[in-house]
Amino acid sequence: MPPHPLLGISRTSSASIEAHLDRVGSIFAAFREQDSGCVSYGVRLAGGERWFVKEAVTSDARRSLDRAWAFHRAVRHPAIVPQVHRIALRGGWAVVMPWHDGEVLYHPAVRETADRIGPYSAMARFRALPLPLVLRAYERILSAHLAVEDAGHVAVDLYDGSLLYDFAGGTMRLVDLDEYRPGPFVLEDERLPGSTRFMAPEEFVRGAVIDVRTTVFTLGRTARLLLDAGDGERAWRVGAGRLAVVERATRADPGQRFASVRQLARAWRDADRS
Repeated sequence: MPPHPLLGISRTSSASIEAHLDRVGSIFAAFREQDSGCVSYGVRLAGGERWFVKEAVTSDARRSLDRAWAFHRAVRHPAIVPQVHRIALRGGWAVVMPWHDGEVLYHPAVRETADRIGPYSAMARFRALPLPLVLRAYERILSAHLAVEDAGHVAVDLYDGSLLYDFAGGTMRLVDLDEYRPGPFVLEDERLPGSTRFMAPEEFVRGAVIDVRTTVFTLGRTARLLLDAGDGERAWRVGAGRLAVVERATRADPGQRFASVRQLARAWRDADRS
């Protein structure tokens, strides 16, 4: 039996990963306008299998993909789309992931998702879902980050562009967690990558400690932005108890936040019963 055209090879003789994908299957989606320094493809193989393949095209992106490969070896969760294989290219790697239907809630390079509040944007349609569906999606994000915490890693660059929601199936998944890393660690640069709408104050301070309390902040911001009816954060949908949980999670002083994702998750669930 010939090797699998993606999972059964360690390198390709084609001039590029795109050329290899064209040779072994049909590219049905291409994502070239990426500020991450990566180019990605959806490919359908001859037997109908669909895969997502991502190639780093800059030196920073190559370092990020190397970090992501280590992360996916350490952290597994049903909500986290895994990197299952990688293929050596000249000067770098392409990583292979399962393809999942859905829409990222924000993508600045795609017109339909660049406007978070436009009525047809993925974010606006997500926020308009019945509240139990939105709560279930957020619970899945929390659950995934319990696995991240248990593996000794911290969230970096989690934002609405990392959230892939399948509107037909009602399932939330996490993608492109390439900056997640073991923690705690000391920030050696001027800032970490990420969306300022989700980032903790310490992520902008050289020499700051980045740890699980930073993840708690980002998860608090995620709840605040997903469970509001709009970007103005004036239409919280869930009630005062859970808003108080979010406010504690997102305090500027890390010492005043929940000490762990597990504490945050417990407080979030307890607030629902109070």
